[in-house]
Amino acid sequence: MAKYDQKTAFSENSDRFDPYKNFKFRVYFIDGNSEAVAGVSKVSALKRTTEVVKHRDGGDFSSSRKSPGRSEYEAITLERGVTHDNAFLIWANASRSFNDTGNVEDQMLLGGFRRNIRIVLHNESGQPVIGYNVYRCWVSEFQALPDLDANANAVALEHIKIENEGWEIAPEPKEPKEPR
Repeated sequence: MAKYDQKTAFSENSDRFDPYKNFKFRVYFIDGNSEAVAGVSKVSALKRTTEVVKHRDGGDFSSSRKSPGRSEYEAITLERGVTHDNAFLIWANASRSFNDTGNVEDQMLLGGFRRNIRIVLHNESGQPVIGYNVYRCWVSEFQALPDLDANANAVALEHIKIENEGWEIAPEPKEPKEPR
C-alpha cells in the first residue's frame, strides 16, 4: 500500500492533514477593479464534461478506441440573501433580450453582458488559498425572490444561473503559511 505523501498535499504547511472546508469563500467580478460580490452564500460545483469519441481501425475486430472530444462547462448557480445590493439584477438585465417596447434601454447590452468571475476558497483563518477564474459568464436565469411563506422561518434568497465558456485554476493565491 502506498504511503500518503503529506508534502504534495500541503507544501507550505507540512503539519496540516485536513483538506480545506467548503464554507469559506468569496466571489469576485474580475473585469477591471475586482470587486467582491456581496453576500454570496452558495456556489454550485465547477464541472467540466468531455465527450468521448469512439473509433475503430478497419482490421481491429475486438474493440473500439477512445479519444477526447469537445468539452462542455456546466452552468454555475450563485445564491445569496435578498438585500438592497442590485448587482445580480443589473447583470441579469444586461443579457435580457429585446422586448416589445422597442426602447433602446430594454435591449441586450452586447458589450457588457459577459463578465469574468473568480471564486476564491479560504482556509479556516480566512486566508485565500485557491482561486478559480471562470470566463465569459452571462446570466441565463435570475430569481429575484423565492416562494414566500408566512409560516416559514428562512432567509429570502435570490439566485442567478450563469453560463460560462470555461474555467481554470488561478495563478494566485498561492498556499499561504498558516498562523500557529
